[in-house]
Amino acid sequence: MGRGAADLPAKLFEYVVARGTRETAVQRRLRAATRRIPMGGMQIGADQGALMQILVRAIGARRCIEIGTFTGYSALAVALALPPGGKIVCFDRSEEWTSIARRYWRQARVEKKIDLRLGPALESLKKLKGSFDFAFIDADKENYWKYYERCLKLVRRGGLIAIDNTLWYARVVDRRDQSVDTRAIRAFNKRLRRDRRVEISLVPIGDGLTLALKR
Repeated sequence: MGRGAADLPAKLFEYVVARGTRETAVQRRLRAATRRIPMGGMQIGADQGALMQILVRAIGARRCIEIGTFTGYSALAVALALPPGGKIVCFDRSEEWTSIARRYWRQARVEKKIDLRLGPALESLKKLKGSFDFAFIDADKENYWKYYERCLKLVRRGGLIAIDNTLWYARVVDRRDQSVDTRAIRAFNKRLRRDRRVEISLVPIGDGLTLALKR
């Protein structure tokens, strides 16, 4: 069972999911369906979904952003945590993958909480208005800093930005790896650490989830 850079022994990880999360039946079915498709390993795990739900509830989030939706598990987790009237605006390029997401959102009866917008996220983010409470970034790594900067403008003071894959399957500490994505993640992590507009914590869950709290 691949868990990225923050691997746990399989039995221990199964215990974490069984005792440390409260997945709904729809969430479990969506995870199972995603595992059967190409690139299914891109979805977040149940442990990370549970953490994001706790964070959304803890800050009283009502308006959220997601950049990179894939088959919709993370958006589903957030939507389930939102109060009545809450909304998450999701950006993705793929009609194919998000068609799976829509099916399970409907099953969970949260589709009215999710505003999916297909197309290049940077262009769509420029048109987004208002104040948001929470943002989740899980898209192309070369644009991470641009996504982050735009989210930082949209998220209120005291709001939270969560950035996925910041350990990048342990490649961030493998100096032999000079691939474009690895260098992009390294550069993002280094730059974010210097950004005094936020408080940060890199949580070793999944493939690394960095939390940035706007001051």
